[in-house]
Amino acid sequence: MERIPEPELMDEEEQARVYAAADFSEPHDRFIELFREAFPGFGASGFVLDLGCGPGDISMRFARAYPGCTVHGIDGAQAMLKCGQDLLDEAPDLRGRIELLHCLLPAETLPRPTYDAVISNSLLHHLADPSVLWKTVVAAAATGAAVFIMDLMRPESAAEARRLTEIYMAGEPGILRRDFYNSLLAAFTPDEVRDQLEASGLGVFELRQASDRHLAVWGSLGCG
Repeated sequence: MERIPEPELMDEEEQARVYAAADFSEPHDRFIELFREAFPGFGASGFVLDLGCGPGDISMRFARAYPGCTVHGIDGAQAMLKCGQDLLDEAPDLRGRIELLHCLLPAETLPRPTYDAVISNSLLHHLADPSVLWKTVVAAAATGAAVFIMDLMRPESAAEARRLTEIYMAGEPGILRRDFYNSLLAAFTPDEVRDQLEASGLGVFELRQASDRHLAVWGSLGCG
């Protein structure tokens, strides 16, 4: 099945509210679990960059999992960031440890020159030019930094995308069902992502299927 791109930004107010209120605990907890498996020796402190943070759920889960870290979450959608800040304002345990910042990729400057970890969940499939993500990783990750990217994986057919939508979005609001289906169609296959990594000089990174609908990429710059 050919890839069908979707809009890069999710900046509708209603869309942002639905995402901020949704329960993504299963895939987002899995994200943290896989990061731990990939980087068992990751330090208890440092600066972390979350690319395409949306309303900040992964940023918050990561900060709680690694309480010595400071997380900078960046996103191009102001509506998502506003909802995320509202959630962050209700989390006193994270005060001073997370910043959610507006930033469009490719960015000339980031909040810090380099980071001890660069993470991203479900940004890659939104990008018209996927090299933007990998170039940002190369620019932002310090030598030896932990890089962990998770994204949806394009199924073999639209029928399979509909089946996955029925399984994982049953009972969810129409916006989530629509976006999940469209995101599956816009996602990349493992072979396509492997080609992206090779073209970006990240061919030493690991890539694996993380679920029936996700793939994961991880590695450390300068540690091949």
